[in-house]
Amino acid sequence: MALSDLLYPDNPKRRQELIHLHQELLDCMATNFRATNELAGVLNEHLGCTITHIHMRESSTVKENCDIIIQAMSEIQHQVQKIDSDMKEKLEPVLYQKLYDIKEPELEKIAIAHKVFSIVLGEATSTAAMVAIKLLSSNVITLTVSKLVSLLAQIGASVLGGISITILGLGIEMILHAILGAVERNQLLAAVRSYEKHLAEFKAASEKYQRAIREVTSLVRQQVQ
Repeated sequence: MALSDLLYPDNPKRRQELIHLHQELLDCMATNFRATNELAGVLNEHLGCTITHIHMRESSTVKENCDIIIQAMSEIQHQVQKIDSDMKEKLEPVLYQKLYDIKEPELEKIAIAHKVFSIVLGEATSTAAMVAIKLLSSNVITLTVSKLVSLLAQIGASVLGGISITILGLGIEMILHAILGAVERNQLLAAVRSYEKHLAEFKAASEKYQRAIREVTSLVRQQVQ
């Protein structure tokens, strides 16, 4: 048993908590990678976008993987903004405002969007218009993405950012060394609390993001059927 464990008997328990929290973080990140690719696939297939699919890099750090997701999410935001700009440019002001009027029937909004996409893409399906309206008339995805990007940036800049995502296979001591560096082990509890705070916020924002994407992709599946 390490001397620090004799001096601070809760340390073994805190170590296990750190390992568990680290795995939860990685699982959540992996789910966000999949959800982002799913939304990118819909945008590419139906709205003429060219968003590159992303993959977690096992040899990279948490921060480097956060940066990969941030870049993809930023591209999605850019494409949604471009869709909005196309709508605004091609539509009369009255019709454009109808896209954002919650009182307007969704079918009418889809019909308006379809006209624009038929011009922009040359050929457009009703699915394309439906996806566009879902993304534009509801700001859930854009707001949720902004929140998640902010949290990913915070995690990347925190003590967690420099940890390799594969460090679980290297043993407890390596995890502690990566997290704490030269910090005394009696600050292990502070590290656990930092992890818990970031993870709680990250999981909540991730769930909203994934739910918003499911709403879009479920519409696509229903349309195809």
